[in-house]
Amino acid sequence: MKGRFVLRNVKRINKEEIDIVVEDGKIAEVTKAGSGRGQQIIDYSDVYVSSGWIDLHVHAFPEFDPYGDEIDEIGVKQGVTTIVDAGSCGADRIADLAASREQAKTNLFAFLNISRIGLKRIDELSNMDWIDKDKVLQAVNKHRDLIVGLKARISKSVVRDSGVEPLRVARELSHETSLPLMVHIGSGPPNIEEVIPLLEKRDVITHYLNGKENNLFDDEGKPLQVLIDAIERGVHLDVGHGNASFSFKVAEAAKRHHIDLNTISTDIYRKNRLNGPVYSMSNVLSKFLYLGYSLEDVIAAVTTNAASWLEKPELGRIQIGDTANLTLFTVQNDPITLIDSEGDKRVAERRIEAKGVVVNGTFIEC
Repeated sequence: MKGRFVLRNVKRINKEEIDIVVEDGKIAEVTKAGSGRGQQIIDYSDVYVSSGWIDLHVHAFPEFDPYGDEIDEIGVKQGVTTIVDAGSCGADRIADLAASREQAKTNLFAFLNISRIGLKRIDELSNMDWIDKDKVLQAVNKHRDLIVGLKARISKSVVRDSGVEPLRVARELSHETSLPLMVHIGSGPPNIEEVIPLLEKRDVITHYLNGKENNLFDDEGKPLQVLIDAIERGVHLDVGHGNASFSFKVAEAAKRHHIDLNTISTDIYRKNRLNGPVYSMSNVLSKFLYLGYSLEDVIAAVTTNAASWLEKPELGRIQIGDTANLTLFTVQNDPITLIDSEGDKRVAERRIEAKGVVVNGTFIEC
């Protein structure tokens, strides 16, 4: 749906009811409920509106198995208007990811895997010869509009005998390109105490709520000093739920110790979308409502916080003159069984459900 249309009777997170008028792809008016005028009226009474949801960690390169999926399947169909591919492709295939972006409705950005082979294999940092610095620099220079950072997966199954050395190289490349790092953490070695001190302001720790032995919290659930120090340096914490990287128990410990929520992301791909435990962005957001975070905090984690990290504030606001990227959703008082990556099940009384999006001015129902 293009032209001029009105989202009628939508409500902001603070319950204020408004109409949003979209014309020629942009937000033309934000006015009181019932007063917007346009050729097409889409009534969304009792439905929330936020700026378009942003998922900072997905895998959107369907050729790579098991970590791949179609862009719009994990984007607009989920109520997500902007996705960031988290290192599916290295220098060898980033041009193909860039080309696929042209065919999709969902906005796409990417972290470039420092291994030129990307996720063609899942031990992509086990051979240091696969980190080709010149190719990284060429790829970044050619795809500056797409690449928002560099990705290094620093866990035992990925680095094997390379230890923390790939992260040291990633750090050098980060300085040379002026791009932040997203670092996947998981099983050791390398030990988490070796990994986190190498991270700087604006770098991203993804999977920070994982329940593996090598995680960021001690046996009593207290945050490790390396985590506290990293937060003080301005390192960004990203959920990256995924198949194996989100634990209710660890998330409860983080909340108990006032570790702030930065961004909620899914680490979604075909397998965990169809079979769980991720399923959808709505499902992951519902887990944080269950944990006791306010609706404001949960939605900020996929709107303003994510847009701020991307340095694209227009993606995280509803403002006249901006390109219209919006998500429509409800909060249902229906019990739902939620499952984490450890198989731990919890019954929540409320769930978030995506109803539709406006992406670059086009309305799409979920």
